[in-house]
Amino acid sequence: MKFTDGEKVIALMLCELYDKLGVDSEIDPDFIRSAIHSESEWSIAWKYPGIPFTEQDEPESLREILDVLEMWDWIEESYAELSVDDKKALIEKAKPFGVNPTFRGFDGNNESRYIGIASTLVNDLDRFERFKGRYLNSHSPMMDVYQRMLHAFAMVRISSYDRFLNVDEIAQVLKECTHPSQRKTST
Repeated sequence: MKFTDGEKVIALMLCELYDKLGVDSEIDPDFIRSAIHSESEWSIAWKYPGIPFTEQDEPESLREILDVLEMWDWIEESYAELSVDDKKALIEKAKPFGVNPTFRGFDGNNESRYIGIASTLVNDLDRFERFKGRYLNSHSPMMDVYQRMLHAFAMVRISSYDRFLNVDEIAQVLKECTHPSQRKTST
């Protein structure tokens, strides 16, 4: 969904009226206001699927961000299920990334659009609640890292679709955090 400038003003004015009059409705004026201000109008159709909106354009990077969030949700949940011994093993197998692997977010300077979409998904649409309330600015570009990780995750996910990842699978994905040019080659 894309609003014209005039439609944005009208929607924001209606939000103010809802607030001033104390209207109790299924439509959340704070959400609508946030969607407009963050240029996340696409999220309105996600929040209110019962409204028959016409086909809409979603951000180009939305699918990729959903994949990243899903991967990290699965990694963090799987890590939480590991035994103490497996957590210790992961530290060695995925050095230096095996210590309490946690989604770091995206770079606020270079990947701010990704932060906005992730924040909308997590905080406004209540998806991936594990990340709710987290600071999503990694302070360094992460998308290249996540793309490498997603490739490895796709491979391990084939065999683990109905269970948590084991220590070797988590390590395989986390090892992708190291850029290929920085990996030690065995001779």
